[in-house]
Amino acid sequence: MEFLDSLILGFSTAATPTNLLFCLIGALLGTLIGVLPGIGPTATLAILLPITFFLPPLAALIMLAGIFYGAQYGGSTTAILVNLPGEASSVVTALDGYQMAKQGRAGAALAIAALGSFFAGTVSTIGLAVAGPTLASFALDFGPAEYFSLTVFGLLCATILASGSVIKAIGMIGIGLLLGWVGTDVNSGSERLTFGAVELFDGIEFVVIAVGLFGIAEIIVNLESPESRGLIATKITRLWPTREDFRKAWPAVLRGTGLGTFLGILPGGGATLSAFSAYTLEKKVSRNPKEFGRGAIQGVAGPEAANNAGAQSSFIPLLTLGIPSNAVMAMLLGAMTIHGITPGPSVMHNQPDLFWGLIASMWIGNLMLLVINLPLIGLWVKLLTVPYRLLYPAILLFCCVGVYSVSNRAFDVALAVGFGFLGYLFRKAKCEPGPLLLGFVLGPLLETNLRRAMLISQGSPSVFIERPISLALLIASAALFVLLLVPAIRKTREEAFVEEEA
Repeated sequence: MEFLDSLILGFSTAATPTNLLFCLIGALLGTLIGVLPGIGPTATLAILLPITFFLPPLAALIMLAGIFYGAQYGGSTTAILVNLPGEASSVVTALDGYQMAKQGRAGAALAIAALGSFFAGTVSTIGLAVAGPTLASFALDFGPAEYFSLTVFGLLCATILASGSVIKAIGMIGIGLLLGWVGTDVNSGSERLTFGAVELFDGIEFVVIAVGLFGIAEIIVNLESPESRGLIATKITRLWPTREDFRKAWPAVLRGTGLGTFLGILPGGGATLSAFSAYTLEKKVSRNPKEFGRGAIQGVAGPEAANNAGAQSSFIPLLTLGIPSNAVMAMLLGAMTIHGITPGPSVMHNQPDLFWGLIASMWIGNLMLLVINLPLIGLWVKLLTVPYRLLYPAILLFCCVGVYSVSNRAFDVALAVGFGFLGYLFRKAKCEPGPLLLGFVLGPLLETNLRRAMLISQGSPSVFIERPISLALLIASAALFVLLLVPAIRKTREEAFVEEEA
């Protein structure tokens, strides 16, 4: 009965005109940036973070969340019709979706992608609603020792699941930790890593790093790549799949939903990892794996369900434990911090309207996406004719204005541009910036809880192994570290990411 009352509270909160409007704006923006290659949800959220200063907290979170899962819908449209994935998680959708389009089955591919995404989004939203209160109640037993161990576990997971070299991922997390410690130490009052710059005494703004590493760096990278966009000549005549299409697709949707929901919860996971894993799984279980890459509808259904399930289940650790599972969730954590909201179990108890309103908005947003995506396919495809050389000046201006509006300091704009060039260099060196952002967000949390735990135990490190939850998390972290060093596991991981890059 209490669960039903909470859902009613959530839908009544999410269904207000203001929240519905921002849910629609988020869904439309998400679809738009999913359609347009070279922007992506991470960069978009970074650019829009300053705007959330002027919005109600729930409306801001609803809009940002809508952009994230809306991008999964939009990315599939261009992946199928143009063989040009607008979002990283739609890369595998293009393998079979584009082949279906060339065979005159673009409508079936688009419909299966939309219906699979809606089903997966609904299931993962229900999972969040069911698991959220349980995890939040469990997290209330967490003390400083448990949060320290959980943060260590999260950083290790982010290292394992980051693409590319393990050494590079560890290095990126280390840089993020150092950047998170810049500023004045609260306990001693001394400056750390400021190099005498007065502007750094209060630390580096989250928005500055986010916009620089993801917004400005993305622009520089895209300007290097020549634009090549060619629409298929086949006309979309039928949107509804055949009975045979449904028979082949629904098991893949179920498997993709389950796999995506699980991988989205893991620190370092999310939509992209879920989509690639689902495609690999479908090839493994198929009786005829040779049909993949030639127009297999399972190759569209599984990844599309997985990426949307992974996108929405990644909200679970953020809302219940206050731990972001990927770079996008780190952006949302930054948005919550901007509004004075402390992520974690206290949100559900202290601000139930925000917690349940956000969950309800996800289902409403998925329904909106299902309704607006298929009828507007022609519009989304026409947007691809807009040259990027006309888009990037407006995006760059928006980045600079947004950064300046946070603290009204030209220093922050210059710092964001510096991080933009640094992000560009990281990408040229094949260093993923996501772990850096996670390290930046989790670094202060790691230090704060370490100090608190040591104060409580009067300097004895045994506090981390005397508490069962903390001990279990440290054992899990040690096991992950050992697995990372095992040659067979390391080789499998590297092969998986080589396949992803291909």
